[in-house]
Amino acid sequence: MSIAGMLRVAVPIDVSAVTSTASAAFALATPLRVGDLLAAAVIEALGPRAPQDKRERVIRSTLAGLAGGEYVVEIDGRIYTDPHDVAVCSGTVTLRFFLRRALRAA
Repeated sequence: MSIAGMLRVAVPIDVSAVTSTASAAFALATPLRVGDLLAAAVIEALGPRAPQDKRERVIRSTLAGLAGGEYVVEIDGRIYTDPHDVAVCSGTVTLRFFLRRALRAA
């Protein structure tokens, strides 16, 4: 995390989808809900030593902020406003957060 304001999250491969469909496409790209990516980003940002209750509180407030329209999240260059949206990812994704009022002022 050498670049301020950005989080990088490793994307897991959905092995069950690869084996059940016999399609290598799922090994190359994994569809994930934006909320799941945000949860992974929070866990990455807090680090492995953060208490579980703190992780849960921060994840809950982060998802509530996105759902409430306080900010938008950019995942690999695409803007998402809903934690239920699906992003197709592979390898490592880059997340950036933008306050809505900052976007309107620009």
